Amino acid sequence: MTEALTLYERLGAEAGVLELVTRFYDEMDNNSDARLIRDKHASNLNPSRVKLFEYFSGWFDGPPLFVDKYGHPRLRARHKHIEIGLQDRHIWLHCLTKALDEMDIPADLRGDLLEKITPMADHMRNVKEEAKEEVPEAAREKQNLIRP
Repeated sequence: MTEALTLYERLGAEAGVLELVTRFYDEMDNNSDARLIRDKHASNLNPSRVKLFEYFSGWFDGPPLFVDKYGHPRLRARHKHIEIGLQDRHIWLHCLTKALDEMDIPADLRGDLLEKITPMADHMRNVKEEAKEEVPEAAREKQNLIRP
């Protein structure tokens, strides 16, 4: 019996994660509809690109680059200085979905990645009037999302 491939392996390991992150940030940087979230980033996106690459590598069950370098991700704590509302979440997911759509990956892998990533995008919302939980607790546990 062989073990199932991880998302990291299915995506193409380092090259696939790097392509996803590159396409994601290129979309955010070049799409005027993404200005809301682009403006919340530094003018130079390279540090963000590196950190997301390192995070996704480990989170997709590849090398734990982010954890090895920075420790526990604590995503919400690391983003607490930025207001993240429902519209931010929608734009962020739009950029990520567009990046996936531009990649030559199977539909089932695209679906599996979105199934993992979408609850994390919901989890990152921190605007009090919008911070209602939209993802059922069971789904959050299934996704192994990091709790604040």
